[in-house]
Amino acid sequence: MTAYQTLSDRFRRIGLLNDAGAILSWDGAAMMQPGSAAARAEVDAALAITIHERLTAPDMGEWFDRVDPKPLDAWQQANLAGMRRLWLHATAVPADLVEALSKAASASEHRWRIARKENDFKGLQPLLEEVLRLTREVARVKAAAFGCSPYDALLDQYEPGGSSARVKGLFDELKTFLPGLIAGALEAQARRPAPLQPTGPFPIEAQRALGQSMMQALGFDFSRGRLDISAHPFCGGTPDDQRLTTRYFETDFARALMGTLHETGHALYEAGLPPEWRQQPVGSARGMSLHESQSLFVEMQISRSLAFQRFAAPKIRAAFGVDGPEWTPENLLALGTRVTRGFIRVDADECTYPAHVLLRTELEQAMIAGDLEIADLPGAWDEGMRALLGVTPPNHHDGCLQDIHWPSGAFGYFPTYTMGAMTAAQLRVSLDQVMPDLDAKVEAGDFQPIVAWLKANVHSLASSLSADEILTKATGRPLDVTAYRRHLERRYLSAKDA
Repeated sequence: MTAYQTLSDRFRRIGLLNDAGAILSWDGAAMMQPGSAAARAEVDAALAITIHERLTAPDMGEWFDRVDPKPLDAWQQANLAGMRRLWLHATAVPADLVEALSKAASASEHRWRIARKENDFKGLQPLLEEVLRLTREVARVKAAAFGCSPYDALLDQYEPGGSSARVKGLFDELKTFLPGLIAGALEAQARRPAPLQPTGPFPIEAQRALGQSMMQALGFDFSRGRLDISAHPFCGGTPDDQRLTTRYFETDFARALMGTLHETGHALYEAGLPPEWRQQPVGSARGMSLHESQSLFVEMQISRSLAFQRFAAPKIRAAFGVDGPEWTPENLLALGTRVTRGFIRVDADECTYPAHVLLRTELEQAMIAGDLEIADLPGAWDEGMRALLGVTPPNHHDGCLQDIHWPSGAFGYFPTYTMGAMTAAQLRVSLDQVMPDLDAKVEAGDFQPIVAWLKANVHSLASSLSADEILTKATGRPLDVTAYRRHLERRYLSAKDA
């Protein structure tokens, strides 16, 4: 048995343990009762420490030293690099710190579910303070090991090879046109008649059936996955056991439907990863900017288009037994692309969404740097919302308590949302070039060729290349802001439907 094969076998077992953790995470969010949170935190911590112990086994470094890379093919070499990256991340952090952060994040996440519902920031504050304290310590030791800033060490967990300098470059360019774009979109919108608002109630079971039918149309395999309810929509589980969640509102069916379509984009990416590389680092998704690009491609590039609304409108009318001018494709599109300076990130339109991400990125960078403490977070959040969007949240529920990321310990994730939107727009330009009849396919409900193109150009490459290499291979250039800006201007500043 070669040294490479030994490492491959070890990482397969680690991958299987991570798969178990993914199912437990879904269960905790969608199925577990609140009273079980403390006991589950112990289970989560035990699993985290077991994975950490396997990654940091005393002889692991010796096996890496013994690998001869010359006989390895390109995928095996990429896998070796991925294994080494995970090993270095693990060895940088002491086991007791891994265990402490796992317990703290689990307790904080479960308390957040109650705190958000009850608008109780003070009840969450001490748990979130502990998560931030431990996350800062993880960031510090990883930064020392990798020779980078603490925030970059956290960012690398979600965006391999990512850096705050790269994020700053992209976001600084975004800031040069985003305020004008939002203002221009609102002005253009004000010159048009307001869309008609469908009135509910929209029964949850009907919404669920509609969402599942859309998932099936896109190619989601319900023999290997399911859709449930959680406080925060997500795509979890594993590529062969997918666990999606959404949340329903009887007064607004579109929020759940678009959330479901978004998570389906994530699921299609996971399902399209190469089966022969399951439980290996090279067989996993490249990073969260590419992952978010797939969900936003489905939700924004495809679903918020006139072609998709022409496909969906008859199914929506049938689902709720309704008819009338408010249910035409044109009216549904106008509703789905309406620009509003709102409070909630996951419900935000394309124009204002990046402002939500800019705020969160700036706040989490300040928290990790020690320039912002949890006690001051609500005030900083409200001030940032006023500066970026001109609105002030009426409460913590619609303000700093709305996202699960920080309570669960996910610092460094937020920039990937807008990087994903940029990536999706860039991919759409290339897909339009090779598939000029794309809108006709969407209107006919023929999504298979679109998903097949994404699978060939993104999903099937997994982590065999960097995110920029994958994007360059698909579009001819690494990530920039150009296609995203043109997409937003065409859709929101032009009178022409897009």
